[in-house]
Amino acid sequence: MDWELLGWDSSFANSPESDWPEGYTFGRVALEHKNTYILYTEQGELPAEVTGKMRYRASLRQDFPAVGDWVVIHIRETEKRATIHAVLPRKSKFSRKTVGTKTEEQIIATNVDTVFLISGLDQDFNLRRIERYLILVWESGANPVIVLNKADLCDDFEKRREAVESIAFGVPIIVLSALNNQGLEALTPYLKKGQTVALLGSSGVGKSTLTNQLAGKALQAVQSVRQGDDKGRHTTTHRELVILPSGGLLVDTPGMREIQIWASNDSLEDTFTDIEELVLQCRFHDCQHDGEPGCAVQQAIEQETLDYRRFLSYQKLQKELAYLASKQDQKAYVDTKKRWKKITKSLRKMKKH
Repeated sequence: MDWELLGWDSSFANSPESDWPEGYTFGRVALEHKNTYILYTEQGELPAEVTGKMRYRASLRQDFPAVGDWVVIHIRETEKRATIHAVLPRKSKFSRKTVGTKTEEQIIATNVDTVFLISGLDQDFNLRRIERYLILVWESGANPVIVLNKADLCDDFEKRREAVESIAFGVPIIVLSALNNQGLEALTPYLKKGQTVALLGSSGVGKSTLTNQLAGKALQAVQSVRQGDDKGRHTTTHRELVILPSGGLLVDTPGMREIQIWASNDSLEDTFTDIEELVLQCRFHDCQHDGEPGCAVQQAIEQETLDYRRFLSYQKLQKELAYLASKQDQKAYVDTKKRWKKITKSLRKMKKH
C-alpha cells in the first residue's frame, strides 16, 4: 500500500521517533481489538500486537495504539504478522471521557484531518448536542464540518440550517440525504487522497448509511430508528479506518447519545466565541452574569441577541469542564503517588540484595 494513500506526511517522517534502524518500518492502525490490531502496511493488511516492553512501559490507556495511529513495526515475514514497538506522535487526537465513574481518556481516533459532525434533521435534531460535539472536535485538533442528514424527512431544513449557523460560527454546514444519495458531492473536497475523516454523531443519525454510500458498498449494517421518537440503535459496534474509492480514509464511530466531554476551556471558548466576546465587555472582570450591573451577557439576553438556552448550555458545559479538571488533577496526584511507591519498593529490594 502507498503510504501517502494512507495519510503519511512530512510531520511523521520528520519526527525524532521515526528514526529507527534497518529492519523496522511503519504501519497505520485500521482496527483495534482487545489485544490485537489490524494494520495497513506496505505489504497489505497485517495482524499485529504490541511488544511486552511497550506494554510494561504503558501507564495509561492512551499509551497504547488507537485507530488512525502510525506505529513503528517489525514484520515477521514467515508468520505474516507484525510487532508494534512504538506509536509516532499524533497530529490530532479525538477523545472522550470513558463511560462510568472513572476519570480516564478514551481515544476514539487519531491523525484525523476533518470530523463530519452528523445531525439528523428529523425529531432527534438537537442544537445543544451539536454544541457538545463541537467542543470535542475543536479539542481534537481536527477541523469540523457539520453534516445535516435526512433532508428528505424535513420540510423546512433551511430554517434548521440557519439555527445551526447561529451556534457554529464559520463552520461549514452541508445538508444532504444519505439514504437517497443526495447532496453527497459536497463532501468530496474533504475526501481526497490521504485525507482522514471521522464521523461523529449519536445513534440513528445515519452514519452507517453515509459510510456505505461513500464506500460504494455495505460496510456497516443499517438499522431503522424507532418509530415515534426517531431515536436510533447502536448499529456500529467498533471503530475502523477504511479506504474509500476516492482515496480518502474514513473512521466510523459507534453512536454516542450522551457523550462524555474530555476537553479544555480553550475548546469551550472556540465553541462559544459569541459569549466569550460578550464576557470581555462586562463591567467587572469576575462578572457571574447573574444580576451584576453592566453585564453585557444579561443585556444581550434581554435584547434577544443571545439565546438564553445557549447561555444555559455554556454555563452547564463550563461547570462540567471545571469538574473534569479537578478530577484530572486528583487522579494525576494519585497516579504520581502510586508510581513513587512502586519505585521506592524496587529500591528497597535492590538494597536488600
